[in-house]
Amino acid sequence: MSYRVFNVLFICTANSARSIMAETILNQLGAGRYRAYSAGSQPAGQVNPYAVELLQRNRFHTDGLRSKHWDEFARPGAPAMDFVLTVCDNAAGEVCPVWPGQPLSAHWGVPDPAAVQGSEEDRQRAFSEAFITLNRRITIFLSLPFDKLDRLSLQSELRRIGTEKG
Repeated sequence: MSYRVFNVLFICTANSARSIMAETILNQLGAGRYRAYSAGSQPAGQVNPYAVELLQRNRFHTDGLRSKHWDEFARPGAPAMDFVLTVCDNAAGEVCPVWPGQPLSAHWGVPDPAAVQGSEEDRQRAFSEAFITLNRRITIFLSLPFDKLDRLSLQSELRRIGTEKG
């Protein structure tokens, strides 16, 4: 039996931590069934080193990760997205490009670990909490019975997942 591969775009303003972690988690846990991407409206230009270190410590592949602008996914020839998920509050309120193919979208807001000030331990804890929340939501997403849900039910489930905590 062959499965359709779903394309998922995670959006966050800077595309340096949360959206990068979500892209990485989904690509590894959903390998073969999902292809995840990430982008931002104002990309930082580099991936946050705390995010890279956390992903590597949890045995996720980090090769090829980069901070990129969402225009890459709105231009002709870009992969058509099935899902567009915002993971930060700023991106949820921004005017996004028109995504070809009318992908389902939802807001999965996660507090910005890169904005945390304080000790090294405080910063690492913030990144861990974001990672745990994203990992949980993506695990729930992966368990959805896509073949049994109509578009409206799937949209409702995506929104519900966005309320799940770590």
